[in-house]
Amino acid sequence: MSHPAASALTYTDVRAATDRIAGRVRPVTLVPADVAADSGDGSQLWLALEYLQHTGSFKARGAQNFLRAHRDAGTLPEAGVTIASGGNAGLACAWAARREGVRATVFVPETAPPVKVAGLRAYGADVRLVGTEYAVALAACEEFAARTGALASHAYDHPLIAAGAGTLLEEIHGQLPDLDTVMVAAGGGGLFAGVATAAREHGIRTVAAEPENSRALRSALAAGRPVDVTVDSVAADALGARRATPLALAAAQGSDVRSVLVPDAEIVRARRELWDEWRIAVEHAGATAFAALSAYRPEAGEKVAVVLCGANTDPSDLVRGPAAD
Repeated sequence: MSHPAASALTYTDVRAATDRIAGRVRPVTLVPADVAADSGDGSQLWLALEYLQHTGSFKARGAQNFLRAHRDAGTLPEAGVTIASGGNAGLACAWAARREGVRATVFVPETAPPVKVAGLRAYGADVRLVGTEYAVALAACEEFAARTGALASHAYDHPLIAAGAGTLLEEIHGQLPDLDTVMVAAGGGGLFAGVATAAREHGIRTVAAEPENSRALRSALAAGRPVDVTVDSVAADALGARRATPLALAAAQGSDVRSVLVPDAEIVRARRELWDEWRIAVEHAGATAFAALSAYRPEAGEKVAVVLCGANTDPSDLVRGPAAD
């Protein structure tokens, strides 16, 4: 899928995205997590409620930045925009396309959660169910773009998409200027690349959290280049990329980035805790950064923000009857 060549994202890219989408996305809400009060060491934990974003995930930022940039450049074709997605990026693309008055054709695996497919159709997208993995849907999307002339977007592997995601960190930093660490889930790496690029500018550490059995970024770091990995995780519908992007790998190569792997069981437990303690219903992928607190222990006095980034889930498995007093 063609896009401008870029070996690394820059803070200038993130700042341009911040200006471009100003007033077009919901500013992130930050709340203190009262569990931090029990730490006894002065550390502070904050929850960044990005799942409250338009379409239920951070993806709205990149989609809006991508389409606005093409609108400004006069390069939005009559055939509209097309994207392959596990669900969330497709939702964001369809939402942004509707706001820009263009058609969206979204390719998703047949295994995509029904709640996401229903959401896509509600935004007016032409939904194409193809294969059982994201990579198969991506190939079909690429063929469609080549045949029809539709503008090819991407779930995460595009500088405009990653820069849009990075606007999230700008908002977090604006509210917590003395933040030490931000924790984000990493799949293909669009969110991570954008957040880490902006965080580095402000002297903030980034913790990249991945499922143990879907470790595209960790594997890229080990190999020194993006490599294909096996995907087998409860969070695979959103964190199921076979390989990390070069943008993500470049952003990860620094002493201010920490890679953390999280077992599926811990992700499931964290998702349950978010519901039981705060009545926050997020996807397994959306709970992955919070789950990483089992492996990343904040130091005394450290101020940490955990990004809860996706809410497109069926919460029926979280409800166990009336909450106990």
